[in-house]
Amino acid sequence: MNNNPVTALMLALGIILFAARMGGEIARKFDQPRVLGELLIGVILGPTLLNMLHSSALGLADAHLDATIIELAELGVMLLMFKVGLEVNVGELMKVGVVAGIAGAAGAVVPVLMVLPAVMLFGYSWQPALFAGVTLAATSVSISAQVLLELGLLQTKEGNALLATALIDDVIAILLVSLTVAITGTGGSVDAGSLINIILRMAGYLVIAFVVAWFGLPVLMQWLNRWFDLSKAYGNAAVGLVMALVFGWAAQSFGGVAAITGAFIAGVGLSRAQRQIKHQIEESVDAIAYAFLVPIFFVSVGLQTDLSDFPLNAIPLAVVLLVLAVVSKLVGCGVGARLGGFDKAQSLRLGVCMISRGEVGLIIAALGLSSGILTLDDPLFLCLFLVILLTTVVTPPLVRRVFNSAGQGAKGT
Repeated sequence: MNNNPVTALMLALGIILFAARMGGEIARKFDQPRVLGELLIGVILGPTLLNMLHSSALGLADAHLDATIIELAELGVMLLMFKVGLEVNVGELMKVGVVAGIAGAAGAVVPVLMVLPAVMLFGYSWQPALFAGVTLAATSVSISAQVLLELGLLQTKEGNALLATALIDDVIAILLVSLTVAITGTGGSVDAGSLINIILRMAGYLVIAFVVAWFGLPVLMQWLNRWFDLSKAYGNAAVGLVMALVFGWAAQSFGGVAAITGAFIAGVGLSRAQRQIKHQIEESVDAIAYAFLVPIFFVSVGLQTDLSDFPLNAIPLAVVLLVLAVVSKLVGCGVGARLGGFDKAQSLRLGVCMISRGEVGLIIAALGLSSGILTLDDPLFLCLFLVILLTTVVTPPLVRRVFNSAGQGAKGT
């Protein structure tokens, strides 16, 4: 029985899931997002401290679980992005309009423009430097949204703008990372013709996938429910998961884009399904994702990261990336919101709300590992991981401060 790798996997997953849940709960006790607790638990369980997956005392040293954990984590990422797509409300997005469009686009592009040359000054080639910029282009809306919810301000003008701006920001970031992976996958030697082919391939997939998802998936779900009783035995949820996996597979196989992009598109399409069908899909995906696969993803990044070997000479790079991570969102989203019609105070508050990179930044950083653009022992990856952690930590108190200083946070204090 001891030679059965599944036995070791059971113990490892049990420890990961329990520790992730406890870490998340402890984080909430200190007014921090659960994702931060799960990330830190991963660091504790990983080679930085306990090196759990290679522990002889637990009988895991010879089980070779690393690849299996990573594969489960990648499924967790896909379900996370599928869930994000399900939550898209295009009608609400259109209401916010100009502010969200300008701030979201600027908030995604400005970090790339700032980070790319800065990283190259530290001796990196343009490929990892570009990927670092794309990683910091993302925003974790859940972090700031939770703070605004606790303050009773999520339904304010800034709150609605935050949700819509973050959605546009993340969509652009996902497209940028797909393009970056496609370009760097050629080995970095991309001439004009190859670049055009890559863009046309991506554009062709994205157009076809969006049309099929937007118009086809709601009709497909309605047709299937007419012929079969999918409301029982999790039938609608099963079909939804199939669509997420198939669209993710097609994204990578035919479009040359990240699988998470396909899962996101499938979620957007199914967000238009009948309310009961959409609710059944969301409810089941939540259970599978947040109780099982998503915590594995967050912990797995820490399990792969060895901060005990963090090189001291990389501290300047980490400091620069942290400063740019904050400034680029304040400038990009803040100035974008100002151009869109917000006043100075509203623009500042929106910019601060967009600082956290959280789970979305982590998804992109992990994609850099799986695509070979970054490596675990690369100081750039370690710096990005630290910046993602630190922006996740500093955003909640900053959000509280800018709203309270404006006299709008009394309800939540």
